[in-house]
Amino acid sequence: MFDLILRNANLPDGREGLDIAIRDGRIAAVERGIAAQAGAVIDASGRLVSPPFCDPHFHMDATLSLGLPRMNVSGTLLEGIALWGELRPLLTREALVERALRYCDLAVSQGLLFIRSHVDTSDPRLVTAEALLEVREKVAPYIDLQLVAFPQDGYYRAAEGVAALTRALDMGIEIVGGIPHFERTMEDGRRSVEALCRLAAERGLRVDMHCDESDDPLSRHIETLAAETIRFGLKGRVAGSHLTSMHSMDNYYVSKLIPLMAEAEVDVIANPLINIMLQGRHDTYPKRRGLTRVRELMAAGLNVCFGQDCTMDPWYSMGSADMLEVAHMGIHVGQLGGIEDKKRVYEAVTVNSARAMGLEGYGLEVGCKADLVVLQAADVIEAVRLKPTRLLVLKGGKVVSETPARVSTLTLEGRPASIDMGLDYRPRAGVEG
Repeated sequence: MFDLILRNANLPDGREGLDIAIRDGRIAAVERGIAAQAGAVIDASGRLVSPPFCDPHFHMDATLSLGLPRMNVSGTLLEGIALWGELRPLLTREALVERALRYCDLAVSQGLLFIRSHVDTSDPRLVTAEALLEVREKVAPYIDLQLVAFPQDGYYRAAEGVAALTRALDMGIEIVGGIPHFERTMEDGRRSVEALCRLAAERGLRVDMHCDESDDPLSRHIETLAAETIRFGLKGRVAGSHLTSMHSMDNYYVSKLIPLMAEAEVDVIANPLINIMLQGRHDTYPKRRGLTRVRELMAAGLNVCFGQDCTMDPWYSMGSADMLEVAHMGIHVGQLGGIEDKKRVYEAVTVNSARAMGLEGYGLEVGCKADLVVLQAADVIEAVRLKPTRLLVLKGGKVVSETPARVSTLTLEGRPASIDMGLDYRPRAGVEG
């Protein structure tokens, strides 16, 4: 006897028509034609059933603040930072919590159940840390929220940056962040990487640094981050986010850098939406794309993930908590249009990000947590093409969100009465007529 059986499901690895049985919040069986009773049965009808989406890089303290106290007129990174500096003194714990909870509602509807959020620690009031710690507790039944102590104005550059970040960790934030390229000098940036990695090693914590979010080919803090990862024994616990300067570096230097990153087992988190929007702003033409070297990093065996970064905040006026929108942009910006490319991009917003976040029990194997998403698409390639409706979202085997299928009714003489974009337009290779 099972609690729930999902029948006729297609899996991300290409297997089709399987049943997924759930008991006590865990996956108990993944087989074809499970002959057993269950408290509930759901027919997936040949649609994709996936583990939930993961966002390994987000700023929940700023989300949904678009227009406060004013709009980012230029749409640039620097104006966004300046605007956040204007908003930060006005922040209240209550407003931060309310906005974050609203975003989490949206995330659940999109099948996004795992989020790593950077929390600005540059204001010594640490109202952002207080608010996000409260949110983490409130959403724990349905979203796993990880928090990064992030010195937005610089670990050394901000007047009380060092002390404030340490206090944020003492409050319960569990990941050490940094932004070395925003320190006053390259040397200060290098020193901040060393100090923050030492701090993480002493406390047994993970590290996730904004690193080289710049068009400057001489912004090379990822090299220092990789070296300090090895030095402090942090392999497998460190992520470098953005790394956009790599798109401007010469190939010879990168040929040495990537093997060092691989040796350090650094996770790479690119953010295609914000990277394509904010980078290359000093270029006329030719204009750089602004995304790190995704294909080359993947080919070298690094764990490459995609994050959303921002949704309707001072830096990015768009966004919808949809990690398939992120993947879709990544395919275009990175020119990752091949079949295997698209599969790897889907992994960048699911299993790769889960690995970078250190998630336990994530996946579709027997024994994994029954956290699942049923999509209105037949496979992962169609999912990244269509950004389809999330028909069902399950947390611990229980439905937490349900959305009707998007089916269009037609009144065209001699044509079908309705179309389901998720199934009726699935490519069928080698079949005609």
